[in-house]
Amino acid sequence: MIRKKPATLSDIAATIGVAPMTVSRVVNGTGYVSELTRERVMQAVAEMNYRPNGVARNLKRQKTETVGLVLGDISNPYSTEIANAVRESLSARGFNLFICISEHSAKEDIAAFDSLVDHNVDGIIVATRSNKEGDERLAGIADRNIPVVVVGRDFHHDQVDSIAADNFAGGFEATQHLIDLGHKRIAFIGASFINRGNLKRLQGYLAALTEHNLAVDERLITGRRETLSEIPGYSTEKIGYEGMKRLLSLPNRPTAVFARNDFTAVGAMTAIKEAGLSIPDDIAVVGFDDTPLAVHTLPPLTTVRQPMRLQGQLAAELLLKRIAEKDTVTTENRVLECELIVRQSTVA
Repeated sequence: MIRKKPATLSDIAATIGVAPMTVSRVVNGTGYVSELTRERVMQAVAEMNYRPNGVARNLKRQKTETVGLVLGDISNPYSTEIANAVRESLSARGFNLFICISEHSAKEDIAAFDSLVDHNVDGIIVATRSNKEGDERLAGIADRNIPVVVVGRDFHHDQVDSIAADNFAGGFEATQHLIDLGHKRIAFIGASFINRGNLKRLQGYLAALTEHNLAVDERLITGRRETLSEIPGYSTEKIGYEGMKRLLSLPNRPTAVFARNDFTAVGAMTAIKEAGLSIPDDIAVVGFDDTPLAVHTLPPLTTVRQPMRLQGQLAAELLLKRIAEKDTVTTENRVLECELIVRQSTVA
C-alpha cells in the first residue's frame, strides 16, 4: 500500500489556480486576499486535509510554543494540582505542555532535562527534589539561556526563578498545634533524622520541639531508609503505613504524629486503625499540603495548606515572562505562606 504524501501549499495553489503566496497568506492570516479567494483556499485546505508544517514554522520563528514540566511522585495529588495549574495557565497563552516524570534519582532528573532540551522546548519548569548531579545539569541549561523556573526545589541560580511554600514555618506550626493540645511525644514520619538538614518541614518540627524544651527522640523520626549522602526521597502512603507500624512497636509509642505530606498521613492513619486505636483520642495526626483527599479521610485530616495551584500558576507566569523577555527579566524568588487547617484528626 502506497502512503499518500501530505498536501503542500503548492498543491493547494495548483488545484485552485492561484499563487502559493496567496495560499500562504490565507493559511497564516497575513496580507490581503479577496473574500472569494479566501473561501476557495479554505475549502481546498479542508478537502485536501492540509496541515501546516509546525516544525519548519517554529524553527523559522525559533519558538516551539511548548513548555516542559518535570514532576516527581506522580501518584501524589500535589503533583496533579501543580500540573493542572501549569497546563491551564499555559493553554490560555497558546502554549502546549510536555510532562516528564522523575521520581527516584538524579539520573531520572538528568534524562528528563536532556529530553526536553532535545525537543527544543521554549522553557522548563522543574518540580522535583534537589540533588547534586541534577542541579549541575540544570545550571548548565540555564547558562545556555534556556528559561527555567523551579517549584519547591532548593536550587539557586541568578537566571532561574523559584517558587516555594514556607515549609519550615508550616512544619513548625503543625508541631506547635500538637504541643498546644498537650502532646509531648510527637513523631515525624516521612524522612530519616540523619538527613534533617535537607528537609525544611522536618527542621520546623525540630525547632518547635526545641522551643518548648521537648526532647528530640530520634526513634520517633522515621521514613525511607537513607544514608547520609542521600537526599530524602518522596514520602508515600506506604512509607506512612510502615513508619507508623514501627512507631506503634515502640515500648512508649507517640501520642501524636506529624506526617511529611497528606499521602503519608493517610498511610499512618490506616496503620493506627488496624491496631485498634482511635484518631485523635489515642494518636492525633497532622498532614501537609491539604490535597483534596484530606477532607475525605476518616476522620478528616488536620493539615498544613500550601498554595499548590498558586505555585503552578506563578511558575507558568514567570516562565512565560522569561521566554518573552530573556535579556531583561529580573530573577524572582517567591516564598508563599502556608496555613494550618484544623480538622477532626487532632481535635475530636
